[in-house]
Order: sequence, then C-alpha cells, then structure tokens
Amino acid sequence: MTIRISKTRTFKDLQQDFNSLFPFLKIEFFKRGHAVEEGSNAQKMLRASQLQDTTGHVKKEGLLEIQPSMTVADFEQTLLTQYGLATQVFRKSGNLWLETTMTDQWSLKQQNEHGREISSPAENSPQSVPPDFELSRGED
Repeated sequence: MTIRISKTRTFKDLQQDFNSLFPFLKIEFFKRGHAVEEGSNAQKMLRASQLQDTTGHVKKEGLLEIQPSMTVADFEQTLLTQYGLATQVFRKSGNLWLETTMTDQWSLKQQNEHGREISSPAENSPQSVPPDFELSRGED
C-alpha cells in the first residue's frame, strides 16, 4: 500500500488515501512534530485544504510504502523524518476521534480493528446478547 507525497497535493488528498486503507483511522497534519506517546496541539493543526507545498515542511516527494504491521509511532516518525510532515493518527471511537497517543506502539491494523470494534453498533456485535442469557421458547 502506498501514498503519494507531492507538493501539488493537498493534505486532504493524503487523508483520503490513508482513510481508504484504514477506514477507522484518520491523520491530521501539524506545524511541528511530537514525541512518541505525546499529543499534538490542535491550534497548530494545518488546514486540510492547504497544498503540501504551502507549508514549507515537505522535505521531498515520493511514494510512502505503508504496511499494516507498522506501528503508529513508526508511521508518524517516517512521515516526519523522510518527508517533513508532522502527523498525528486518530482512531474512531463511536462518534469521536481520539489521538492514539497511549497506543502508539500498536500497529495500524490493530488500531483500525479496535476502531471498528468500538464504533460498530452493538446489535451487529456477536456479544450483544450476554453469554449466559437464553431466550425463552415458551417452555416451562
């Protein structure tokens, strides 16, 4: 799986590419990077409609190879060190998007699966009926 980093693309383009690979994750871009397991200041978030070139942060253009087994920390650090893009991964949790700071060591696949589990309606879950609950069939 690859994402094209280019000065002529917007941050929204990258977000859509990433989200098509991991539908329960999203990425946001910031003016400066952060340490592993550290959050990003929302006031420093870059507008999604901006061209990557307008920020002056893009070090180079190219194709970023993304493996589902990459940790969030590795993904974020690769974007920062190789391309100059300060990125934060968020995981869907119901109707909210949470920064993955405490789980930066999880793989992108694991994050996405967890997002799917906690965002799916309970009626679609096989555990929606307690395991010790049995429906009465009218037999007494």
